[in-house]
Amino acid sequence: MTGPLVPLRQVVLKVHSRCDLACDHCYVFEHADQSWSSRPRVISDDAVLWTSLRLAEHAKRHSLPSVQVILHGGEPLLAGPARLRRICETLYAAMDGVCRLDLRIHTNAVQLSERHLDLFAEFGVRVGVSLDGDRAANDRHRRYPNGRSSHDKVLAALSLLREERYRHLYAGLLCTIDVRNDPVAVYDALAAQEPPHLDFLLPHATWEEPPPRPDGARTPYADWLMAVFGRWEAQGRPMPVRLFDSVISTLGGGPSLVEAMGLAPVDVVVVETDGTFEQADSLKTAYDGAPETGEDVFHHSLDDVALHPGITARQLGLKGLSETCRACPVVRSCGGGLYAHRYRGDGSGFDNPSVFCPDLQALIRGVDARTGAGADQPIDGFDRLAEGGEHGSAVRELARQRQAITRELLVLTGREHSARESVLWAASWRLAVELGQHDGALLQTLLSHPYARAWAVRCLDDDAPADHLAALVAAVALPAGAVERIDVPVHEGFVHLPGLGRLHVGDAGPTAELTPPRIAASARGWEPLRWLRTDGLEIALDDIDPYRDCFGQPVRDRLTDEETEQWRHLLPQAWALIRTTLPALASGMAAGLRVVTPLAGPADPHRTSAGGGFAALGLGLRPDPLLLAVDMVRGFRLGVLDALLDVCELYDETDTRVGTLLADTYARLATDALRHEATERTREQLDELLAAESFTALGRRFLHGMRRGA
Repeated sequence: MTGPLVPLRQVVLKVHSRCDLACDHCYVFEHADQSWSSRPRVISDDAVLWTSLRLAEHAKRHSLPSVQVILHGGEPLLAGPARLRRICETLYAAMDGVCRLDLRIHTNAVQLSERHLDLFAEFGVRVGVSLDGDRAANDRHRRYPNGRSSHDKVLAALSLLREERYRHLYAGLLCTIDVRNDPVAVYDALAAQEPPHLDFLLPHATWEEPPPRPDGARTPYADWLMAVFGRWEAQGRPMPVRLFDSVISTLGGGPSLVEAMGLAPVDVVVVETDGTFEQADSLKTAYDGAPETGEDVFHHSLDDVALHPGITARQLGLKGLSETCRACPVVRSCGGGLYAHRYRGDGSGFDNPSVFCPDLQALIRGVDARTGAGADQPIDGFDRLAEGGEHGSAVRELARQRQAITRELLVLTGREHSARESVLWAASWRLAVELGQHDGALLQTLLSHPYARAWAVRCLDDDAPADHLAALVAAVALPAGAVERIDVPVHEGFVHLPGLGRLHVGDAGPTAELTPPRIAASARGWEPLRWLRTDGLEIALDDIDPYRDCFGQPVRDRLTDEETEQWRHLLPQAWALIRTTLPALASGMAAGLRVVTPLAGPADPHRTSAGGGFAALGLGLRPDPLLLAVDMVRGFRLGVLDALLDVCELYDETDTRVGTLLADTYARLATDALRHEATERTREQLDELLAAESFTALGRRFLHGMRRGA
């Protein structure tokens, strides 16, 4: 069973196949697959060139905005500075004009020197380092072949990497867990190195070679990690810990942040020193030859590799998991664990839960209990939303959840931009933090603006400037008197204050200073948003926000006064139809809807994407109030479902066909009621959804609620 080709966005490039350490837990040298011994020590220039050309071809074919290449080994520093320079030059030359190259190296760092770091600074190569904790923990495994400790060398390299001139290259630390080590001592030692990111890896193991469980403990790895979690949380989460952040994200309905957990399709391939393509390195722990594809950079494209059965097997989401995993209530967070850890040599292969299954369940439930992220339970009002009774209380609960997720997006944006932040970003970030500390209502206003989320998502994709945060902060801080003046970015001759309006400043430069008088109603150049108010509904007619174009259709520029009056005439008529026919849904719309953005044409009646969520609708002006009401109801229902999927796991979201069908059916149930018709097509779609295998138990509860409300 395969789906559409999933582009490969990450290449692990093995530049040297040997190592200067003799770590006894290394999956490359110490586990089942021993192919390293027959490969060239160093990758050839020809293999690097072909790899670069294949990657550029793949990125261009699939319009990828960026790709990541990780220089790896063995120990990649053994390739030497001269060869590493040629590799960087070749990769950048091939990707020039194609897409952004995110180039990294992962090293044990014992040979890391200024000469290496100067080279990496020249090419923007970020450096990840393996370190297992304090001296006692690190020396348990990471020693030279003669048994000598590597700890001092690594600390010296990290000290160099943390210097101001190289700090921007520091990607983070990776620690392999050994439950015999003191978890708090390990964490403290790693935190002392001030890593921008911290990763914890479970030791590689399978059902054939299970992991050590001292004293027969059932969940020693979860217990170890929860001790670390407690320390990390008590310190205020001073750095991202990807494993914990991933659990928190997936419990809240967000994406996985690590390969070892979650249901996201795999998008990584390995290129060995002889130019052969292999699957993920972790498969070396399963059996000899497990990572093989039979393909290489000289004769095969990355599209060929992406369609390899071993790759596609890890792109099936929920369908690719064992029956035990599919029935598990925390499967969205766990994702069955790392693929290699599911291997059993009894003929079942990888069709098993992870050998760490009890630990993963305990970890997820432990993090859920500490954070309230919500592993199993729906939000308040879940059944009402399923049945179509969008009472105001249920929508307000969704709005609160949406604010929390937008806040996390802003935090992620801050982390992504911290290494290259501007003065404007830094100042607005500090002010946003202060607003949250001293006036939670102002911060909630900022977080509830629907296009704040749209901007944050685009910012994380490097498709929008982070400095827009200053405009969001100014929009809440200036009217409240929290600041007397603030610098904000200029966008195409305007300063935008989301939710308020825009100020024409012309060629004022990249930024402009705002004060309360400059945004007064009578101020020169100030253009406020127009508002529509009718029978309990108060919404802004937003035709100026720079991030309102999130509906998959062109948006209108600033409306004329005559066009605005047409909206003021027709929208109340559409709203009256909704209030009369669907009073429960109308109460939800009154509680959640804040913005209407005019589109250049009628809204697509078949759309299944939410755009601005339930708080913002993209609408074309319809002369028929019923058609306008149908567009409003459809857009709102799509937004409610989108927000619900942020916090509840309803189905395997890699099954995009089911996702599209669910969105269309959920919207149709409401628009059919508005039209006073129950179409056979809608009933057939609901039956098809109930027969689908991709839904979780909670998702089936939602479907049955939809049927009750039909």
